[in-house]
Amino acid sequence: MKIHFYLRYRTRPGESCLLCIEQNAPMLLEYLNEEFWHGSVETDAKKQPMLTYQYQFQATDGVATTEWESERRLDLKQLKSDSLQVIDTWNPASAAENAFYTKPFQSVFLKSAEKADLKIPATYTHTFRVKAPLLGEHESLCLLGHGKGLRSWDTAAPLLLIREGNWWTIRLDLSQEDFPLGYKYGVWNTQRHQFKGFEEGTNRTIYTFSPTLLGNVVVHDGFARFPANTWKGAGVAIPVFSLRTAQSFGVGEFTDLNALTDWSKSIGLKLLQLLPINDTTATHTWTDSYPYAPISVFALHPIYLNVSVVAGKKNAAAIKPLAKIQQALNALEVVDYAAVLQHKWDIIRQLYDLQKADWLKDAAYQQYFAENKHWLIPYAAFCFLRDMNGTADFNQWSEYAVYDAAAIEQLASPKSKQFDLLAIHLFVQWHLHGQLKSAVDYAHTRGLALKGDLPIGIYRYSADAWVAPDLYNMDKQAGAPPDDFAAKGQNWGFPTYNWARMKEDGFAWWKQRFEQMSLYFDAFRIDHILGFFRIWSIPLDAVEGILGRFIPAIPVTEQELNEKGIGFDYDRFCKPYITDRLVWEIFGQADHTVKGTFLLPRPDGRYDLRPEYATQRQLEAYFAFQEPSAENTLLQEGLFNLISNVIFLAEDVSAAPAKGGLKLHFRIGIDKTPSFKNLEAGVQERLNNLYLNYFYRRQDAFWEREAMDKLPALKRSTNMLICGEDLGMVPDCVPGVMHRLGMLSLEIQRMP
Repeated sequence: MKIHFYLRYRTRPGESCLLCIEQNAPMLLEYLNEEFWHGSVETDAKKQPMLTYQYQFQATDGVATTEWESERRLDLKQLKSDSLQVIDTWNPASAAENAFYTKPFQSVFLKSAEKADLKIPATYTHTFRVKAPLLGEHESLCLLGHGKGLRSWDTAAPLLLIREGNWWTIRLDLSQEDFPLGYKYGVWNTQRHQFKGFEEGTNRTIYTFSPTLLGNVVVHDGFARFPANTWKGAGVAIPVFSLRTAQSFGVGEFTDLNALTDWSKSIGLKLLQLLPINDTTATHTWTDSYPYAPISVFALHPIYLNVSVVAGKKNAAAIKPLAKIQQALNALEVVDYAAVLQHKWDIIRQLYDLQKADWLKDAAYQQYFAENKHWLIPYAAFCFLRDMNGTADFNQWSEYAVYDAAAIEQLASPKSKQFDLLAIHLFVQWHLHGQLKSAVDYAHTRGLALKGDLPIGIYRYSADAWVAPDLYNMDKQAGAPPDDFAAKGQNWGFPTYNWARMKEDGFAWWKQRFEQMSLYFDAFRIDHILGFFRIWSIPLDAVEGILGRFIPAIPVTEQELNEKGIGFDYDRFCKPYITDRLVWEIFGQADHTVKGTFLLPRPDGRYDLRPEYATQRQLEAYFAFQEPSAENTLLQEGLFNLISNVIFLAEDVSAAPAKGGLKLHFRIGIDKTPSFKNLEAGVQERLNNLYLNYFYRRQDAFWEREAMDKLPALKRSTNMLICGEDLGMVPDCVPGVMHRLGMLSLEIQRMP
């Protein structure tokens, strides 16, 4: 069988289009005219009865972009000839209509859309397919156009389409018509039998490229041209821990989501957005309450477990002694995080002993375990080893500091002496999964969707970092540059992602992460999506975010500084600029103490920091052993300021100099530093111009390519609706990339 593909897509000189049939290599299409690209393939309908395909657009720089349509399928079994003509319309990821085919709309909001019930004709020449996601109740698509076969625009008797999956479809016999034909889609009220109106825009046109192919023509018309802004929905964003009820155990739990669902339904909300719900238990103290530092991006937090539900009627007696403790915890004004977890784990251990025999034999659990084994065993082993060693820092463990899959499999074996100490974490995760899934299913029945929150980082001492440290840059810290909310930036302490390594296996870790989230969520928010363009990376020896820089970034070179008449002096630009006057301005009467303890005088009248106090981490360690006082706090802060008083941050100085000299990156906010203010006015002006270029112009196209190298593949791996938290120091390229990919942005009016 020969199939002719005609893609309706306008391009410019040097651009091209490609056809991608399932796993085959992309095939370059031929430019036909200003409107169409063409290509043909031979296939055996018996060996390949169902053919799935997509199109790619290739820009002049060779970068290929895949269209967003993933439902182009040809059922070759239905064809009655050896040739097929397919006319397609490109579907850009930026089309707003694509959002309505994501999980929250397909599974919840638009699930009950009406389907017309019409029979497929015995003979037909043309199949028209089009999408219209926002039709109302009792509405169907219809088709009218020129010629008898298209009812000659008779709105009293239009041709009604039927629903086939996400496509509206109609099959017609147009063998007696003269082509080209003009036509349009419209809306028909199936209850009142009334025509409501045509789609917007000019008439569509169908051509016959070859009369001999008239017997089998498939037309994919993209989206019917109706407004895509007619659906509205509001929701509530809330952390689960704040949903505490009388039935809770000192903290909001997954079972409390049902009450939130009922309240949301009663006031017309459609979406429940939750803060991250992953396990963050690293120290067993209140500091673990920060929800954006997960020790596993897959595991749910044990604090959200309803132990009464786990006990059930059979083991209810085990819960009764805790009634007074439960009431006391619920009566507190704030959550006593550590106490709640301690009491919950006490009862969990009892329930595990009572239920473990039956639980391990449960067929539903066995299926859950088989599907999630890839993360469950490492997570359970990590929790066991964390508690056995008294720290989540696996570098300090006496055994298993380096993850060994075979050894951990043996440790987690039912034959292992430690099995119960590991299996209790499997027990908890199984019940958390069931309780959350039950709450999600209930929300769906009430017409509400759930939106999750995906932290940009992982905890440095997490099961994820332990299992696959090569996926992360463990020698770096992620954070954010200074803004109006944090004058010295933010240091989150998370390792940054090793994107090159992640790309090698097609971002498998991210895809597993999305798959796990999709068990519970219909949409999710990517925390700090700017990190997919570039991340604020801080060296391990720094405490404050001010000493970070964007990675990746195009550096400034010594050669560039010389060419711009600035010149380069490593000692002056890259080392802290410390003078008598500056020490007095910062420390006042304590200047002699500072000079005598922390500084070394230089022949030129300036000072260097002593080697043992040259980094913020060294100073932090020093002051940790000093008597806490306001004076020591001010001393540490002042010394931190001295260390960050530089113009440039140099890349690896020990490496051989690159062409053009050292690779340099501006310290952010140089205009506020004493080092900059003590330069000559002309040097200041030239440096400032280069600084503005560095942060706001030179990186833009580079960062755009970085994002387009990651985000399209990640977005395509899930059907959840993706929303990006794009707040902060936003590069100019970000809105364009998010629009191209059809990702929703976060609009908070006070930010701009």
